Amino acid sequence: MVDCTIVQRSFDDLGTPLCDVTFCVLDIETTGSDRGGDGITEIGVVKVRGGEQLGTFATLVNPGRAITPTVVVLTGITDHMVARAPRIETVLPALQEFIGDAVIVGHNVGFDMAFINTALRRSGREPFRGTVVDTLPLARRLVRDEVPDCKLGTLAQRFRLATRPTHRALDDAMATTELLHLLLERAAGLGVTGLDDLVALPTMGGHPQAGKLKLTDRLPRSPGVYRFLDGQDRVLYVGKATNLRQRVRSYFSSDDRRKIGPLLRETQRLAHSTTPDALTAEVLELRYLHRLAPRYNKLGTTWQKYCYVRLTTDETWPRLVVTNEPAASGLHIGPLTSKSAAMAVIEAVQSALPIRRCTARIGRNHRAAATPCRGAQLGVAMCPCSGDIDEAAYWRVVAQAVAALTTSPEIVLRPLWERVETLAIAQRYEEAALTRDRAQAFAAAIGRQRLIDQLRAAGDVGVRLHDTVYHLRDGVLLDAALDGQLATGLELPPPDTVPAPEPLPRHAADEVLCLARAIEKASYHARLLWCSGEWAWPATPVLEVTRLATAAA
Repeated sequence: MVDCTIVQRSFDDLGTPLCDVTFCVLDIETTGSDRGGDGITEIGVVKVRGGEQLGTFATLVNPGRAITPTVVVLTGITDHMVARAPRIETVLPALQEFIGDAVIVGHNVGFDMAFINTALRRSGREPFRGTVVDTLPLARRLVRDEVPDCKLGTLAQRFRLATRPTHRALDDAMATTELLHLLLERAAGLGVTGLDDLVALPTMGGHPQAGKLKLTDRLPRSPGVYRFLDGQDRVLYVGKATNLRQRVRSYFSSDDRRKIGPLLRETQRLAHSTTPDALTAEVLELRYLHRLAPRYNKLGTTWQKYCYVRLTTDETWPRLVVTNEPAASGLHIGPLTSKSAAMAVIEAVQSALPIRRCTARIGRNHRAAATPCRGAQLGVAMCPCSGDIDEAAYWRVVAQAVAALTTSPEIVLRPLWERVETLAIAQRYEEAALTRDRAQAFAAAIGRQRLIDQLRAAGDVGVRLHDTVYHLRDGVLLDAALDGQLATGLELPPPDTVPAPEPLPRHAADEVLCLARAIEKASYHARLLWCSGEWAWPATPVLEVTRLATAAA
């Protein structure tokens, strides 16, 4: 039995130059338009590559039912002609073998493939899953203004194709083959050079900015960073891609974000930088975003708003505060992405531990206030404002807060989730949701902190992930290269940072977290080449997150 499985093509396959692609141009005739009840009466296929015909496949097929007079008049195929023809189940193995892994082409090919795939399923075979190109939408994009309609017969007549369609399968396949070659010539003017370009062209050709597709002509099909520039060479937008050409050309088709139209209208030039892999592209993109802050980008340009949660262990009565810059002392969590994220962490700790909530800086000789702070009044916080707090007892609470923020987040998470359950049973759903959100924010912040701290603790480190070797120091990327190749450095330098355990500067947080998450994801495939510090991957998870997910389900 012929193996009928066709594997979905990869991006590399789709990037094959069109001159190297093997096409099988297919046409069928049927007893009607119902793929469930009607049958195939004839199949014709023409195999071509680089403009040269490699072979043909043609056969009548016994549909197992009478052919109506209307269809006989249209196609000229009679019951007598197909009486001794093979059934479709017999034809399919030879058809699959002839097509192999070629790209299937047809005019309104969805009709043909629906009948073919229905027959394959009925005979217990897998349907075709390879790449399919339809010349009908291609013609609508490329030559619609030159013809009254895009029917195959009209196109053959207007463009004087050597073969005219006759509603016989092989003739129509030959005419479609000639049409394909004509359309490929027209498409070359829009920068269509590879199979991926051709597949995407029907959705690109009608784009208002389709004329700018020529800007993508020199983009490679490799990982990297792309930049849209205006007439004054100002960078409008920065993005990353695993396939630069495919990603940038997609802006002219499927990308319907509201900002894309104005972006393309302003764009006059494209610039790009290739990288060894997608992760390096992501890092380089972050450096461009931090340096340029393009006005069409939002993500990656807001790092100036990052902040920290600081436990003021240098005070007699420590407290939790939000700070924009790390201080010389104290325990820091962050940088976190916003003040609201930082406040959620503080509220989570304050909900689980009676650490003081007032913001005043209080010394050792502080006297109780005439009116204690609100936390002291409500009895939810130990606070010197009440006048009866033992300093040693308070420092035991501080020690719990330190542990919760570093090694034992369950100190905060466990009582919060227990409170969520209690509130839910009592049908106090709004309070339960607020407590849940605080617990989730705390768990996310601690998980993020662990990834950052673990990568920075490695110091100067070389690690190979898959086929790329990375050189990192203090959590940022110094260099990357494919294994066995010479590292040449990134075109933008790494952000300035400081060794652990000093708090991570805000401007380096995005890059460190990006690298840490990538290493965490691929940690079981990582090969450590050298390390000046401590390498301990995968990172220790925040276990309460797992418990939360189970409880929520």
